[in-house]
Amino acid sequence: QIGDPTDKLATRKQLTKAEVERNSANYKELIGKILDLKRANVRFLHNEEWTNKLKPVDMLQIASQFTVSQLLERDMFQKRIEEGKEIYVHEFLYPIFQAYDSVTMNVDMEIGGNDQTFNMLAGRTLMKKMINKEKFVLTTQLLTEPGKEKMGKTEGNLIALDEKPSEMFGKIMSWPDEMIQPGFILLTDIPMEKVETEQLNPIEKKKWLAREIVTNLHSEKDAKNAEKEFEQVFQKGQLPEENITVYSIKPTKKQDIIEILTTSGLVKSNSEAKRLINQGGVDIDGFTLKEFSTDKVKDGTVIRAGKKKFVKIKIK
Repeated sequence: QIGDPTDKLATRKQLTKAEVERNSANYKELIGKILDLKRANVRFLHNEEWTNKLKPVDMLQIASQFTVSQLLERDMFQKRIEEGKEIYVHEFLYPIFQAYDSVTMNVDMEIGGNDQTFNMLAGRTLMKKMINKEKFVLTTQLLTEPGKEKMGKTEGNLIALDEKPSEMFGKIMSWPDEMIQPGFILLTDIPMEKVETEQLNPIEKKKWLAREIVTNLHSEKDAKNAEKEFEQVFQKGQLPEENITVYSIKPTKKQDIIEILTTSGLVKSNSEAKRLINQGGVDIDGFTLKEFSTDKVKDGTVIRAGKKKFVKIKIK
């Protein structure tokens, strides 16, 4: 419920138990896209099973294994201090509780992104002190966008494992060219020697990367269809053959395009709809919309919002 403050220059919002359960509901399904859960005999544990049983004296005993100076070594805390921002006690305690997870589960090795190095090493320290066991730590490189520390929901560039194939393909194609090489290294099994010897321009190489990723997470057929749709929509300016949502409206002389954009799910708010129209980002049957109401919406009309979202109007 209390998120890891790693790389956060502001305190994270605490979640309710219901929010945590909702967010983690499909974790097993998502992990199953990468790991063979049955073959690996994977078990899923909730650390509330042991942390909720800790008494104040237990917490003090665990915390006594660390010093304030050790915790202040975190770059993120140093940045907050330099910028005069607050550090809350629960953020100090987070790596300590994560370390206790290692002790409770008697971990042999912990694997995580290199942004978790501090927390995982805290677990190594605590295991050595409490049960005299060496825990190994294996870190993996994070995929980063140029000028940003990492990719994720907070950063606004997340690609979810359960993203639709066409959405996933399109988002990968929007990556800057500098991400092609690390993308192949981190997200595919293709040897870099093969990638480097292929004489392809950046767009074609990025398509290759997108095909590999979509194939691994969905299927080869999905990857081919996603590539075809990308070429039709974004390279040739055509409409996608599939996946256009049908949105039903009542017949009126003038249609409130703002309402259509928001209620159909093309945008999240009226202000976003107005901003998109002002920027020329809304098309009706291929023609850029320049006003907030229109008589051009007819049965079968296709509305495009931005580059990737479409709805087909059905008047009933």
